[in-house]
Amino acid sequence: MTRPPVRKAETATARLNLRIAPTVKKKLQRAAKLRKHSLTDFIVLVSQDAAEAVLAEQTRFVISENQWVAFNAALDAPAKEIPALRKLLAQPSVFDAH
Repeated sequence: MTRPPVRKAETATARLNLRIAPTVKKKLQRAAKLRKHSLTDFIVLVSQDAAEAVLAEQTRFVISENQWVAFNAALDAPAKEIPALRKLLAQPSVFDAH
């Protein structure tokens, strides 16, 4: 993990206090050390990643009837021709064996 635990525009001012088992703390400290992060930075990083994954799994959303109609219209609309994309997809993939 190389990204900073807090976006540069944000200042870390909120506190989060929690109790954990000593064995869990030691495990977190070992992992943080392997990643060359402080314990706090490591916990913030992995917690943010976990939160983003959970939020990305959110599959239920509520929209108005007008939004639903617009959403379906967008799904039913014919695909747009994008010449640059067609050219890109016609080239061999970087994942193809050489």
